[in-house]
Amino acid sequence: MAEIRNYTMNFGPQHPASHGVLRLVLELDGEVVERIDPHIGLLHRGTEKLAESKPYNQSIGYMDRLDYVSMMCNEHAYVRAIEQLLELEIPVRAQYIRVMFDEITRILNHLLWLGAHALDIGAMTVFLYAFREREDLMDCYEATTGARMHATYYRPGGVYRDLPASMPRYQPSRFCTKREARRRNRDREGGLLDFVETFTERFPGCVDEYETLLTDNRIWKQRTVDIGVVSPERALQLGFTGPMLRGSGIPWDLRRRQPYAVYDAMQFDVPIGTNGDCYDRYLVRIEEMRQSNRIIRQCVEWLRKNPGPVIVDDHKIAPPPREEMKHDMEAMIHHFKLFTEGFCLPEGETYAAVEHPKGEFGIYLVSDGANKPYRLKIRAPGFPHLAALDELSRGHMLADVVALIGTLDLVFGEVDR
Repeated sequence: MAEIRNYTMNFGPQHPASHGVLRLVLELDGEVVERIDPHIGLLHRGTEKLAESKPYNQSIGYMDRLDYVSMMCNEHAYVRAIEQLLELEIPVRAQYIRVMFDEITRILNHLLWLGAHALDIGAMTVFLYAFREREDLMDCYEATTGARMHATYYRPGGVYRDLPASMPRYQPSRFCTKREARRRNRDREGGLLDFVETFTERFPGCVDEYETLLTDNRIWKQRTVDIGVVSPERALQLGFTGPMLRGSGIPWDLRRRQPYAVYDAMQFDVPIGTNGDCYDRYLVRIEEMRQSNRIIRQCVEWLRKNPGPVIVDDHKIAPPPREEMKHDMEAMIHHFKLFTEGFCLPEGETYAAVEHPKGEFGIYLVSDGANKPYRLKIRAPGFPHLAALDELSRGHMLADVVALIGTLDLVFGEVDR
């Protein structure tokens, strides 16, 4: 009798479907997965330790680089933790701006997830469609913060500056004719709020296009229906949050259950699945984009009618305006002290969590009264999801592993921080 034994093989990190530095060691019986051992790889940048060696306000930029697809949501959790220890009262306009950008970031995240997930499974066109809308939202990031990705826009006490009154324009060049530049600049005549409002009017139609390509597509359903089924009870036991948990039918959303910023003033629905498979998690994320669009529209409407300050007026926490700093000696001292020493937090500990596009993103912060954290621990949503990959994959085919990695929506900056 020939000896029958399982076959061990590597999946990634160079595999186009293993996002980032993920390496899977697969144990296969033919083409059926018996066991998966995920190896996180070499992305570790020591974010938590670096943050413990720097003043609080110098670590905001590190947060952007954790999940580098959901930049401002990471910042939100970090500045919330600082504000909770300081017991700061944030200007309402700043809170609306934060909520608007949180939801813009959620759409950005889901668009990249949708494009990459579809590409992994074999649908190429969606990737191109999704990036068309991402470009517009990246322009909003750039116009407001000066950076397309790593914004460092949220600050303890509010946001760095108010929304811009004008959008960057396309200039005629040998690559862009005058007529083409005029067409592209049609939505850029007003300020950022006008541009965002125009985007929200056309975005539901874009989501319809994605759904036309995928939702009833026979091949898409064959690749995602009944793949990686997780029961509601098991999803809770595995520590799932976000679309992974809601896809299994549990309506847990921090924006609803533990509202922060001005989410309690927003009208939106929390989409949930019924079957807990890859297809349900896809539908949940698609519907989340529509709901985020609703929230952004409400924020735009409020921000138009209510001007006001966007950061606290305490120069021990927030820097004075640059113009003031150039003329006033006291303002210059505040500025210098803030950017060299930072500020001290009262002794204590706190945990601040936000409903990140991938799940619950939390910051556990311990202060000993100094100007830097005594301990900073990041609760990344992707880590427990990756830990469940072995259980999700057992009994599935090798090709289904690709669909499962896609449905987890992993970014390794936060998994291996």
